Amino acid sequence: MMGPMPGVTTILLFGLATFILTISPGPGVLYVTARSLAQGRRAGFASMFGIEAGELMWIAAAATGVAAVLSASVSALTFLRFAGAAYLIFLGIQRWRDAGVSEPPQPAGLGRVFAQGFVTQILNPKVAVFFVAFLPQFLNPVHPIAPQVAVLGAVYIGIAIAVDASYVMSAASLSSRFIASAAARRRTGRIAAASYVALGLAAAATGVKKP
Repeated sequence: MMGPMPGVTTILLFGLATFILTISPGPGVLYVTARSLAQGRRAGFASMFGIEAGELMWIAAAATGVAAVLSASVSALTFLRFAGAAYLIFLGIQRWRDAGVSEPPQPAGLGRVFAQGFVTQILNPKVAVFFVAFLPQFLNPVHPIAPQVAVLGAVYIGIAIAVDASYVMSAASLSSRFIASAAARRRTGRIAAASYVALGLAAAATGVKKP
């Protein structure tokens, strides 16, 4: 029987699920990559820390029972889904406008980059489903939930930082060429914009099923 803390098998399975979630393309990966390309390594890491801060909020929600309350409320899940979809579409419109400018747009401050990353991940439908519907499958309800979530949350954040940092470094290495080329900025910016809008529309259309 599983003890008060997650066992090795549980941690390994959860780690694999986390790796698959974090490495697959989604709003967080798209945001980190776009910021790293447009503004370089510092902005890339600022966006990454914003993403991780949003994930910490979801971990706290799971530990305190807020995620369980959300999972029991169809209206709350629906609101979260459409709020996330609307924000992704908003980011897409912003990116499309920036892509149409001949000169590089004024770089966003690191605080704004962090804040946008935070909001992106708080409203990320994929992360919401993970913590609302998927994480509880790794918890033993017989034992206190918070310590179990703390352990699994640490595993999640560690893997997420490693994966997101690899995206930052890869994209930032191309940043100077990206910034110098108006054609590359326009083309990449419009691809990112279309991706944001597509993710937003998909989130709105797909929905979040109750566990």
